[in-house]
Amino acid sequence: MKRFFPILLLAALAAPVAAQQNTTDVARAAAEALEAASTRLHNAQTAEDRIAALSETLHAYEDGLNALREGLRRVAVRKTTLMTSFNARAGEIGDLLATMQTMERTPTQLHMLHPTGVVGTLRAGMLMGEIAPALDAEAADLRAQLQELNDLELLQNSAATTLEQGLAGAQSAREELASAMSNRADLPQRFTEDPIAMSLLLTSSETLSAFASGLSQTIDTELVEMDTEAWNRMGRLDLPVTGDILRRFNEQDAAGVRRPGLVIATRPNALVTTPIAATVRFVGPLLDMGVVVILEPAPNVLFIMTGLEQGFGAVGQIIPEGTPVGLMGGSSPDGDALLMQANSGSAQNLSETLYLEVREGQSAVDPAAWFAAH
Repeated sequence: MKRFFPILLLAALAAPVAAQQNTTDVARAAAEALEAASTRLHNAQTAEDRIAALSETLHAYEDGLNALREGLRRVAVRKTTLMTSFNARAGEIGDLLATMQTMERTPTQLHMLHPTGVVGTLRAGMLMGEIAPALDAEAADLRAQLQELNDLELLQNSAATTLEQGLAGAQSAREELASAMSNRADLPQRFTEDPIAMSLLLTSSETLSAFASGLSQTIDTELVEMDTEAWNRMGRLDLPVTGDILRRFNEQDAAGVRRPGLVIATRPNALVTTPIAATVRFVGPLLDMGVVVILEPAPNVLFIMTGLEQGFGAVGQIIPEGTPVGLMGGSSPDGDALLMQANSGSAQNLSETLYLEVREGQSAVDPAAWFAAH
């Protein structure tokens, strides 16, 4: 997509040679993914196709924006390096310019004359033959650095528009996705819910553990049996959201609290998807944990995700792998704020946290048993 072309420029110009390939490849892959997702979205005929295409589009926007932020961060670092070098060499550069200006004003023949006579003049000529190329090389290096600094300035100035376009596109994809998910009616239903039992469970549960343990009482009528394919995928599932793991199973936090799950730092408004086909057991606000999504990928196994701002799906639905189940909260910064973050050396804004817990029967187990969480 044309709107992501500046990402490639930023990556190529801002990164050192050793890092260029990786950053540029990421940017190029994001642009190609956005192009492919846009084509798929245009050709989507069913609700499932449209939702899949919107999910791909949103992921592509997120990857592209992240690549752009990384490029801008590298631009800021490179600019700082150049300016520090210029400031440190201010006296040396001034002397070089003064010397070159003097040499330009002085006739060439006078450079070679020496008051000691012919031998001194010959020695001076030999010395000038060595000095002149070194001065030319130094001047060429200085010109190249000044040109690079000018190019980086231009890239930073043009990046704001690119960022705004990417942020607007991502937000539009989120809104379309939420609308498509709320209107979806083509998913199979595994069971019907007992609304009275669910209401009683919601009002009586004081902990997440108590609520999860009581979910078995909220099923009214079983319609189909569960697929047990999930057991064959244990230990190889992707995390439901892109981010960094802050704390692992039973790892103590700063307040000394241990939780039997993963705490994942992620970007504002990040897309959360199901890592495998599963039945939706609960979607909605619970206690003080924001929106909670509970999936059942296999009999008596629950994936519990808390901290979302928006949840998708209806209780009893069987959803395919990769289906969006919600969005994280938070406020995505505008283009100017992202530029400021990049200038301060920050490439990502992982301000939101998703809590992921896995339960087998009545007990919480280490999510590492199910997820390839490195």
